[in-house]
Amino acid sequence: MDKKKLFVGIIVFGSLWGFAECIIGPVLDDAGLPSGAFMTGVFAIGLMTISRMLYKQRGMQLGMGIVAGALRMFNPLSGYVICSAIAIAAEGIIFEFIWYSMSLDLKELKTYTMKISTGFISAYFCYIGGYIITQILTPLAASANFYVGNLIVFIPQILSRGLLAALIGGVTVPLVLILKDFEINSIKDKLYYSTAAAVSVLCWFFIITNALLLIGS
Repeated sequence: MDKKKLFVGIIVFGSLWGFAECIIGPVLDDAGLPSGAFMTGVFAIGLMTISRMLYKQRGMQLGMGIVAGALRMFNPLSGYVICSAIAIAAEGIIFEFIWYSMSLDLKELKTYTMKISTGFISAYFCYIGGYIITQILTPLAASANFYVGNLIVFIPQILSRGLLAALIGGVTVPLVLILKDFEINSIKDKLYYSTAAAVSVLCWFFIITNALLLIGS
């Protein structure tokens, strides 16, 4: 895989992930729905699985998490910005750990049992891992004290909430893998780079513009 094409892929997929977190997440929150589980099970796992399947490169999902987390920092539509950004980046790291030993052609994921279980496990640990990491790092980022006892109290709640994300992930991964035979290299370079640039710029422009308008008002 050409490094330039890979870098552009990290930017565009990370931007799409961050854009979804900024726009769809708050809408779900306003509707009283479990946005965290949905965003992890559908967008985080879905986009990271698509990128691993198309680009066949380890480390890409970590980069996507960093890009998405950075874009989430500009989100004008909801609070908990630092907490959410840390959670997103953590999900990218956790995904890399879970999928590290898997072959790049994903030959292990031939049966629906493997596809569903992989989606279930990935979404569950990305969700609970991201949640726990934010509880540790957010107070430190805010120059506050972290107390282990406060985290332990919420562990049962965190573990139980992860089940919904896991169930959603168990559906997302098999659906994404329907596109397994698609080759990213089949896209002409001119179309690839122009489309990726347009999508990335639109994502960042929309979120940052809205953030500036909100500050200005």
